[in-house]
Amino acid sequence: MPLPKVGGTTGKENMPEGDTIYRAARAMQRVLEGKIVTAFDTGLALLARQNDEAPLAGRTIEKVEARGKWCLIHFSGDLILITHMLMSGSWHLYRTGEKWWMGKDRMRVAISVEGWQAIGFNIPVAEFHTARSLERHSQIPKLGIDILSDDYTVESGVAALTRHATEHPEAEIAVALLNQRVMAGLGNVYKSEVAFAAGVNPFRAMRTITPKEMEVMAEVSQRYMKANVMDGSGDGIVTYSGNRRTTHAMDREERLWVYGRHGQECRRCGATIMTRKQGEQARSTWWCPDCQPWIGSAGSHEPPPVGKVEKPFGGKRRKSSC
Repeated sequence: MPLPKVGGTTGKENMPEGDTIYRAARAMQRVLEGKIVTAFDTGLALLARQNDEAPLAGRTIEKVEARGKWCLIHFSGDLILITHMLMSGSWHLYRTGEKWWMGKDRMRVAISVEGWQAIGFNIPVAEFHTARSLERHSQIPKLGIDILSDDYTVESGVAALTRHATEHPEAEIAVALLNQRVMAGLGNVYKSEVAFAAGVNPFRAMRTITPKEMEVMAEVSQRYMKANVMDGSGDGIVTYSGNRRTTHAMDREERLWVYGRHGQECRRCGATIMTRKQGEQARSTWWCPDCQPWIGSAGSHEPPPVGKVEKPFGGKRRKSSC
């Protein structure tokens, strides 16, 4: 059997975020790094043309790394393959000769080494770069500090949020948490979960966020993401090939605090979870209006945000203690 899918989706709660790409890179590191490429195939015309001009076969895979939501595969001869999963992509690992879980029509990149194949399915963004051209890339060099990197600390997270609040005081906090130029790695699931853990209404302006609230969000961001990339047994949340958890509950229906739960009861206070679209990309945000009270500008009478509360079709209203 192939290794578990290491960088993709099985539902909206598993949309690729920084933890997904981190796990994908870690799995590929173990079987690809130091190996010589024996074959390369692609369903993307630009990559195929570049491979014709500078073949990958015969090159050594020097490093595989995650940077936020990007995966970078470094080949000898100054060649780097960068990929971004967006909403639909996934990396799979197979032993040579094993049957793929998806059809070849969905293959975008196939890298073969002795004994293994790394297959990228439905990958929407894939480009070859040199070290120099990568420095000029529109997004990767501008990423904020990676929450799953060794360099990340709560202090660096607070500094990033504080800097953004100074430069963009009107920005809504949940939009800031999704901004990869502030802190790299958080996606839509963690955005809602982190704001809930800090008791912060996701629609509050950055100028209303206190230093203590920033500290909690910086700490929880790292704790939640690290818990979901644990590898092996231990006391943390281990979800190497499963759904994300932030509650420590083992029941899959209890694994998240607010994400995807509009119309259901808050696990802490029993209030009804709300949802509404937010930001230029109109991403859905979930929150508890009681646990995450609205705070507007000092002296203003801004009304609190109101969202949809109807139960999703087939949804359950249930209260649990976690």
